[in-house]
Amino acid sequence: MMDYGKYGKSRRFSRKVENFTCKVCKTKVTGTGYTDHCPNCLWGRHVDVNPGDRKSECKGLMRPVSTEYTRRGFVIVYVCEKCHERKRIGAAADDNNDLLFSLIGR
Repeated sequence: MMDYGKYGKSRRFSRKVENFTCKVCKTKVTGTGYTDHCPNCLWGRHVDVNPGDRKSECKGLMRPVSTEYTRRGFVIVYVCEKCHERKRIGAAADDNNDLLFSLIGR
């Protein structure tokens, strides 16, 4: 079940292709329009209010704290290091599988 927070299920996704360098491990990441975290270390940034809108004022680092395996695949649970908001984000096909498995159930 996705965590829609205070915005309800009507949030709209904005697709925006952006390349970036990971602030944690310095990996150069090629964006796909759905990329919201580093596939190497799984860390992200708290940049969205609604998926893809890049309107969050926080901009804190999102630490991957655990993963869950659902019928749709892995879901990564994040906590923002700055504002402490928790988010659940679907893993991408190119994410680090060893790290995804190591975070299950934490």
